[in-house]
This record gives sequence, structure tokens and C-alpha cells, in this order.
Amino acid sequence: MFGNLFEEEGDEGSSLASTKGRIVKGGDEPPPPRGRSSLCGIKNQGGTCYLNSLLQTLLFTPEFREELFSLGPEELGRLEDKDEPEAKVRVIPLELQRLFARLLLVDQQSASTADLTDSFGWNSSEGTNQHDVQELNRILFSALEHSLVGTNGSTLIQRLYHGTIVNSIVCKECGNVSQRQEDFLDLTVCVCGVSSLEDALWNMFVEEELFEGNNLYRCAHCDRLVTAAKSAKLKKLPPFMTMSLLRFSFDFAKFERYKETGRYSFPLTIDLRPFCEQTDEEGSDFTYELFSVIIHKGGCYGGHYHVYIKDIDELGQWEPPEEDCKPTTLTTKVKEEVMEACESKIQDDDPLSVLTTLIAQEASKTVLVDQLGQKLMDKIGLSWNKKFRKHYGQIGKFLQSHSDVFMLVSNGTRVALKANPPSPVAEPPHPAEQAFNCDPLTDPEPPSENPKSKAEQGSHWFDLNDSNVTSIRESDIEKQFQGKESAYMLFYRKTQLHRPCEALNNPQYKVPSHLIQMAQEENISLQQMREKSEATNNTVELRLHLASSYRLENGALQPIKESNGCISLNFDRRKPVGDLRITIYQMQEFWEGDMALTVAKSLPAGLHLYKTLTDDSVSLYSAGIYTNTELFVWNGREVFGKTVQTGAEWEPVLLNVVRPFLGEDADREMENGMDFDKSGGDFENRGPGLKREARGFAGGSTLGQVREALGEPKESLLCQEHKGGKGREQEAGEGGGASGWRVFPPDDMQRTLKELSLKDGDALLVLEPQSFDSSVFKLNGDVVTVTTPSDCRWLQVEFRPHLKGEEEKEDERKKVKVPATGNMLLCEVKQRAKEELQLQDPPSGAQFCLRQLDCTGKLLPPVCEELSVREAGVRLMTTLTLCPGNSPKASQLFLFFTVGSAPSAGMEMDIIVEKNCTVKECLNAMLNAVGLEGTCWHLRRLDWCEEVGEPLMDEDVCLSELKIVNGETLVVAEGLLPPKGFLKLSIWMCLDPKHMETSVNHTHSSSAGQQNLGVESSDGAHFQSPHFCSRNTPEPISVGLVEISDEATLEDLKTQVLTLPALQDVCAPTSGFVRLWQMEGQRLARILRGPQVTLRKLKLSSGADLCVQHLQKEEDLGAKQVLLNIKMGIPGEKSYYPSEELVWDASHDSSPRSLRTCLAAHYGLSPDSLLLAKHQPEKHTWEEISNWTQQVSKKKKKKKAESLLGAPFHLKDGDIIGVKNLLVDNNRDFITMEDKQGQQRLRDQAEQRRKGGQTAASDGAERAKSRKAEVPLSISVGVFR
Repeated sequence: MFGNLFEEEGDEGSSLASTKGRIVKGGDEPPPPRGRSSLCGIKNQGGTCYLNSLLQTLLFTPEFREELFSLGPEELGRLEDKDEPEAKVRVIPLELQRLFARLLLVDQQSASTADLTDSFGWNSSEGTNQHDVQELNRILFSALEHSLVGTNGSTLIQRLYHGTIVNSIVCKECGNVSQRQEDFLDLTVCVCGVSSLEDALWNMFVEEELFEGNNLYRCAHCDRLVTAAKSAKLKKLPPFMTMSLLRFSFDFAKFERYKETGRYSFPLTIDLRPFCEQTDEEGSDFTYELFSVIIHKGGCYGGHYHVYIKDIDELGQWEPPEEDCKPTTLTTKVKEEVMEACESKIQDDDPLSVLTTLIAQEASKTVLVDQLGQKLMDKIGLSWNKKFRKHYGQIGKFLQSHSDVFMLVSNGTRVALKANPPSPVAEPPHPAEQAFNCDPLTDPEPPSENPKSKAEQGSHWFDLNDSNVTSIRESDIEKQFQGKESAYMLFYRKTQLHRPCEALNNPQYKVPSHLIQMAQEENISLQQMREKSEATNNTVELRLHLASSYRLENGALQPIKESNGCISLNFDRRKPVGDLRITIYQMQEFWEGDMALTVAKSLPAGLHLYKTLTDDSVSLYSAGIYTNTELFVWNGREVFGKTVQTGAEWEPVLLNVVRPFLGEDADREMENGMDFDKSGGDFENRGPGLKREARGFAGGSTLGQVREALGEPKESLLCQEHKGGKGREQEAGEGGGASGWRVFPPDDMQRTLKELSLKDGDALLVLEPQSFDSSVFKLNGDVVTVTTPSDCRWLQVEFRPHLKGEEEKEDERKKVKVPATGNMLLCEVKQRAKEELQLQDPPSGAQFCLRQLDCTGKLLPPVCEELSVREAGVRLMTTLTLCPGNSPKASQLFLFFTVGSAPSAGMEMDIIVEKNCTVKECLNAMLNAVGLEGTCWHLRRLDWCEEVGEPLMDEDVCLSELKIVNGETLVVAEGLLPPKGFLKLSIWMCLDPKHMETSVNHTHSSSAGQQNLGVESSDGAHFQSPHFCSRNTPEPISVGLVEISDEATLEDLKTQVLTLPALQDVCAPTSGFVRLWQMEGQRLARILRGPQVTLRKLKLSSGADLCVQHLQKEEDLGAKQVLLNIKMGIPGEKSYYPSEELVWDASHDSSPRSLRTCLAAHYGLSPDSLLLAKHQPEKHTWEEISNWTQQVSKKKKKKKAESLLGAPFHLKDGDIIGVKNLLVDNNRDFITMEDKQGQQRLRDQAEQRRKGGQTAASDGAERAKSRKAEVPLSISVGVFR
């Protein structure tokens, strides 16, 4: 009954539905208008689909609707007076009138039944309970009858739905007739055992029931038991006939309810004359036509209702279903051309462009949330997860982040664009759009249409499924004859009930004026809400950049200092570009000349211009303008006399221009704000190095033009950082070395930066020929090596007296440069920095330590001061922070930790422990540091997404063995350490029946039985019982328990099993002489294969039962080798020779022919002489295996051979295969005497259950699923007598 109870869940649809409250701005979105059908649905309160279906049927029963509307306030009262003490207000009919008026006249997609259910006396939880619509039909009619007592509508239900049945009993001896009349509002007809409605009515009203034999009738006239015949006839037919189908039945054998899903047909027009008592009247009085079918989808314990309804008054706009619309060749060609034109504009790499185009191409301008992912895949050939999820996240989050573009409508079931305004140029609306936007309050003129088109419309049938209303054809009703989704209630009306012409296409027909006024007021309010919502949803915030505040530098527009060049403007994007231009003109009073509006984007190099808005008649939405779009306002040609290049091909690139640096130029360059390469020279000692300067260049500029812009001669070389030299460059930075650069060849001088794939932040080294005279730069082929001496480098040390939790003044931070080399110890660097900063160790004994900063400014773990700069991995010409704390030694680890949950940024605690300490020792140290006690704690690591991950299982392992590195974060989690990956397995062993006999007859003791578990018989010979793995083996005997890791192999498990005391006498040279079975319900289920396969891969769980078997020869079964028990039938008898084990290799061929060939080779017989069958021990039956695969004509596709490993045989280890030799045995029946006895036992058990025995009843109660208690349905009605 719930809307999506039987719907399949979609990965992407669920995420969309869960974000419906976040995509749409605000929570007061107005209800959407009516759909293309112009009919109104009803909202589902959670489980009220049964109520919605019945209400829609009553609404589209015009006679019922008009009779209800004819009752005025003078009879029913007014809802405004319902709280008055002595006022008799008939609330249920009044609320039903209001609901019908809203469904007919208010322009909304769906109406609410909350007021109506409140008048029923239902609470909020009643709206979520599931009920039967047939039960509701009777209770609602009863409530209406009680509510309308004393009014002109007191006989409403009786006049429209009341009928009479005459039950007659005729005495076969005296002919006396005894009759009894029975009233009905609906006929309950049987479904079980009949195939159609006519058959069910025939059984009810035509066939007679005879009272004879032991079931005689006492005749009042004869005054004795006599033979009689009972029959029933329809005496009075109502104008509207309701048929309730008995789809739900009870199985007394299984003690559970079930739903009849077999085919049950019913006609669109039915003649009830054969079932009536009097047939002298005209035929039209007996003819009915179908106008409503309530459908139930689901089972007997839950489901969903919806209704097919014929629109008698043609109030809705019927359109052929989409799947039935087959366009002509010309239409298809035009449509394909339009689609190709639209698709040419789609940028497959831009999800925003793809989704907006996809939604815009829909006829309704909306897409169902559940179908958005599928439509996207149909459009671009890839799903969202494969195409966009890595870069843009889930589709729901993407729509949420673009809430200015998308919104959810139709109660969150559809996604639409925030606005889709019509073009300023007036165009005739599409017929579908006319239907979509029609106003139900205006009297529409009936459209002129020929009879043929009207006949093709399927007589105005609609599917009303809660809020959704769609058109269907009459032929669709046949789909509801059978299945889990099938007809449940049928509503017929007499064919002589004709509607007046005034009622056609007129929803206001006979609606009271006060209800029309109420609907008009609600429509006005809804229109105002929609206009306000549309204005809010279509208002975009634009960022205007004025040309007077920018200058063109380095290929991009740079803002002029001390000027506010960006202005925010809120504007309705449904308006044309011309209106925006006029608005900006009015804002800029002193603007002279032309004004161009160009879409701009802020890039690292500066502001760049793209597309200029030239068509003033196009709306901002059509022009692709969204919230936070940047627009550049200029004359369209130049900025301060410089021509500006626009377009994506001219996007500026911000490059780091690197030049050789000489020490004597340091002061001058530093005054100019020049940055210096962190892998280059030293400034303190005026040594040689590299200097960096960020410069922007137009992406369409050639490399030669870049060289000219830098003022370099043509002989200069331009180099790019060598991609393969990353490791060497890092090594150089760590304390002296070299970095590699690749020289651009002369041909690249004519290529643009875009063609060379240069990106923002790439480095460009500029060298003059004389630069190679020094020892710093060396040219080897096309690679330049930059070497800088390590003794002329430095480290900057910044003093930070407070770490966290304390405010820090700017003047407390002090910086100092310390000369350093790659071989200098970090303790010397710290000591020099302390001397320069004039710091002393705190009196409390605390120390200072050196720490690095990451790119986000977070402090990294302290560096080990016993190491040199190079050994510690510290890059020269970087900054170290001197702060309070101890530095770890070379044998120690500095760890962050938190208690209870994943750490927040800056909230971790830290500790220093030895690398060789165990996990337990580290945990105790952390607990002591935070003052916690107890043993219910354990350590966990963080996973890749910085969340609490897997626990450290082995507390006795050293941290270094677990590869815990310096600076790693651990979490102290509460609770005992989860159990390790060990399995506790129960080991069993089955006895051979012969040895069981010996054991019982001679020893009568369990000790003898255990001795016979070994592998030696009385004469010392080894045996391998063929009965051992049979399904008919006696009860197994437990031999012990084994505890083993799930990472152990099967060979390890077999070795450990053989160490059990009960198996000490088993002699197995290798593990191959032992076979292990997994048991299910005391039966052997499968053989464990693969000596080196881990128990985890074998999917063994703790508590599993295993059965051990000793073998005479070594065995290593493959994955497709099946161990079968084969039994040859004894000729002329219903029994078999003792079974044997056979290994059948089905890896290459698993067909019946392969098995038959294998058995023929085993017995030395011809394959054609063998007849095979599989034993079903649970049913005590045999399933014969066909001889050969069916021959297929060569012209047809080759049929795939039948596999015995699949349906219907599913051969597996231990299955019993019966074999008949047809050369000597003519009996083709595999059944034995034991099978017949077993079948009789099954029949006896079934008979006991059928009789409802106490044992069967208790078993059935145990098997029954626990279900929610059924709540009785009721409607509270006031007293009006």
C-alpha cells in the first residue's frame, strides 16, 4: 500500500530523493500545477492508497458526485460552526464536498485528504495503516448513510448502489417454493476455480445446489426431509453494480493466507439478464459498462492500490501513452535532426551542460528522479558513477551544489530546471502545453475533433495512482487480469445512464457556487505563491566587472589598486539580455558609447573574457547565465587602448619564470618583491642560485612571443622542469645536488602555450648562453642540470611560544635565518636559532623542538635533532618552527592520538614512544598521559579517509613491525579488543554401517566405537567405505573441536584435525589422504578443496561442522570435479548393488553425455545402454537424466548443451546417481521399497497437517512470520436523528 513498497531501489535515485529538501530553496514550495492530463491526484498519507482509489472512483461517478453537491448548507450545516455546542454539522459529507471541489477545480497536482480523515476520527497513525478497500467501501457507505439521516440525501446510497437477491429452495416432491430476499451494496464473487467474471456469476445465479443423500432439506409443506434444489437470482439491479473479487484465500494445509494470482477476465460490457429473476423488460436495463477498476499490487500482507477510471464527462485531457506514439518517417527525421542539433551543444565532460540539456529536451521539462541516471546513460553511454562521480561526487550532491539550476517538483519525484521561460518572441503553444496550463475554472470550449481521432483516444481511460495521473488505453485493462498486480474491485454503470451535453468538459457542472468561490480563492493564492516562488528561484546574483577598474597586463585583466571593480547585481534570469543592459546603463550614469557584456572568469593569472552576449532578445537562462556568473562591462574592443583577446583558446597561463640569480643583485631584487627558488642559491652569503617570478601569458601566445615579452634575446634558451628529474630535484633540495630541466627545441618556439600543455604553476627556466660558463649550469644534450653548492644555503627559523589553546600576539613571533648545510645537525640549527633569538630553556625543564609546516599551515611532528638536515629530509631554504616540546630520538616515534573518535583538526594529543615498544605498551602510555585506567581499551588506526579504521589486533607486536611511522595518528577506542580471526570448528566422523554392527554386537561400549573410528579392520586391512559420504549414513559422532585462524590453509586444518585424540590412530602420510566435508543440518554438503586455499576464501565461519574421512589413496579434487555415489540397479529387483565413489571431471563438459561417457568407461559398457537418474532423498523420488541433448537444425543457432551443474539437477558432491543397464534390465523404474515407504510417510504427514492436528498447527505457528497486528477499520459518525 505504500507508494514504493514494491519498487526496486536505484543507487542514484535514492540519493536524489534523500536530498529533495536541500536542493529546493526554502521549505514553502507551492504545490505544482496539474499535469498533462488536467486531472488532479490525491496525496498518500503513508498508507491511504486504498482510500485514494475509492475516492477517485466516487468522484468519477457523476451521479454520486452531483447528488452530494445538491445538499446545501441548510441541510448539512457549515464547517465554521462545527465547534459550536448545539450545532449539528454533518462534517463527513461537507469535507467530501470540499475534497471533490478541489479535485475538480483547484489547479494543483494532488489534493490532501487530511481534513477528510480527520472527520473520520482517524489519528495520525491511522494514515499509515494498511486496510482493505472492499472493507472501506462498506464502512464509508454506512458512515454516509448515518451522516445524511434526515436530509434529502438519506437515500443516496440506497438509490445508487442497493440491489436485491432472491434465494429460492424448491421441493422436488411437492414443488413448494421457499424464498428469502437478501440486500446487497456490492457483489462478492469467487476467483478461485473460475477463469472469468461470467463463470463466477453463472455459478452463483444459474447453477442449482441439490440437497440429496445425507444432505436433505426439511420441507415445511411435506413436513419431512426431502430432496430439494437451491438457487439464487438477482431481483433488483442498482444503477451502479460493484463487484468485489475474492483474491485472498486461506490455505488450511499451510495455515497461512495467500493471494489468487491466476488469470481472471472480466468484460468491458456485461449483460446480467441470464442472472436475473425477471427478464421481461428491455435489454438495456440489464446491460452494464465498466468504468472503474481498482487494482491491488502485492501480496496478502501488504501492497499498493491504484485505479483505472473511465472519464465519463471527459474532464481530463487524454493523450496516447508515450509507448504507443509512433511518429511517421518524416516526423522521425525532423526529430532526429533537432536532437542532433541539441546534442551537438552538449559537452560530455561538463555534467552541468549534460543534465540541463537532458532535462530541457523533455516534453514536460522534468525528469523522474528514479529515471535520471538511466536517461543520462542513454544520452552519453556511461553512467554517472563511471563518468563524473570521481570529480563531482554523487549525483544528488551535485544537484545540491547547483541548487540555483535544479529543483525538485511533484513532491520530490521529479527534477526540473529552476526556470524555463518562454522566448520573448510569441510562439503558438503546443497542444500538450495547452492541456498542461489549462484553467479548470474557465468553461472550456469543446475542441473540434473528428470522430476517428476521438475513437482512437481509448474512451478517456486514466490511471490514477495517488498523486500521479496518466493516460491509458482500454487494452491496458487486460493486463490486470492476472499476476501480483491484478484487478480487485470492478465498478459497472448501466448503459442507459446518459450524461447531459452541459456536463461534458465542464468541471463546474452542478458544483455549488460557494465551493466554486472557494476554489477560485485557492487558485489565486496558489498563483501568487507560484509567482513568488518563480521569482525567488529565478533571481540570480551577477558579479559585474567594470572596464574602468581593470588594465591588461601579462595576457589577463588585472584590477587597478584602490578601485572597487566588482559590483553585485540581483536580476531575474527570465528577462532578456536587453533588459539587463538597460539596467546597467541606468546604474552607470556617465557611461558613453556602446556597452558589451561578456562572460568572464577569474583565473590564477587574472580575469579572462569568454562569450559576449550579443542577442538582446535571448533570456539570461537561454544564454547560460547562472548565479555567481561574472560579466565584464566594456566597449567590446579594448581596455585602456589595449585589445583584449577573448575565448577559451586565449585563457591566460600563470607561469613561474625562473632566471639565474647573482648574489650582488639580492638587495635590489628583494626590494622588488622577487621570490626565490627553494632549490636554488643562498641570499645570505650572496651566492649564486635561481630566482622566481610569477608572470601571466595569453594561452594563444607562442613560446617565441613569451621570450620576447620577457625581454630575452633570441639566443636565450627556454627550459621546462624535467618530469623524470623529480627525485633528483628533491634530493638536491635536501642538502645539495642538481635539478634537471628540458630545453625546448627551436620548433616549439612557434607553438602556443596551450599546444605545449603548459598549465598554471609550471616553471619556465630562462638561460642566456653565457650562463653555462659557470659551474652552476651544465648542458648535456637537451637537458640542463642546475647545480648549487650545499655550503651556501640557509634555513629560516620562526619562534612560536604557544602551540594551541592560547592567543598569540604578532610581535611574539620572531624569525631568524640560520646558515645551514646538508650535513649540519639539526641540534646545531636549533642552538644557533636560540642564540640569535636570545632564548633560554624554560625553568620547568621543558625543551624546545623544531617542527615543519605543511601546505595548510599545520605543524608536522618534531624533527629528530640527532640527524643532519639531509638525513631528516628537511629542504634547505624552508622554514622551521621553534616551539615548546621534546624532539624524538632516532629510536623513538612521535605519534598523535585521540580518545574515542576520529580527531578534529588541531585537537590531537601527542606522545613520544620507542619504536620497538609493543602495541600494549604504547596503549598504556597513552592512557597514562590522559589519566585513564582499566583494561577495556584498544588501539585503532585511521583509514584513508581519516576515519576510525581497523583495530591493532596483536598487542604483542612492535610498532615498527606494523609499519607505524612518525607522525601517524592512533585512536584509543573503548571496549575490549575484538576477537582475533580464529575459527572454532566442530569435527565429526561418520561410522560405516558394517563397523557399527560389529561395534554394537561385540563391544556394546562407546570405547569400542571410538576404536573402530580408525582405519583398520579386524584383519588389519585398510578400508574406504563407499557408504561413508552417502546421504544415508548413520548419525555422525563428534570427535572434538579445533580452533584455527581463518588465514590458515586447508592443509593446515587437516594437519590440526589429525592431532585430535580420537583420530590418533589414523595413519595419513600427507593431508591428501584426508577428506573434509562441510556439513549442513547433519548432512554432508560439500568437500573442501584446495590445499593452499585459506579458510576465509572457503567461506568457513566459526561454529561450522566438518566431517573427516580417511582415504586409501591421495586425493586433490579440482574446482569442477564432482564426487558422486553411483549405484547400479540389480536386474529384475527394486534394489541396487552397494554404492561406489566416482570422481566426474566436469571442467570441460558438464553435459549428460559427459557423465554417461564417464560411467560407461567405469563399468565397461556402451553409453547407449545406460539409463541414469538422480536420487532426491528429501522427496524419496528419482529424477531421470535425459539421454542426449536435443538435436537442432543447422540453420538454427546452435543450442547450448545442458549442464548438470545447473538447473534442474544441480549435481554436487555426495549426490546419488542410479544406473540401469538396459541390456539386462528392462525395469526403467528407479523407485525402491525404501522410497515407497518414505513417500507414504510424507503423505501421512501431509494428511495430518491438512486435518489441522495439534502438532502441525504448532509447527505452522512457529514458521509463520511475525507480522504487524491488523487494526480494525472504523469511521466515527455523529448522531443526527
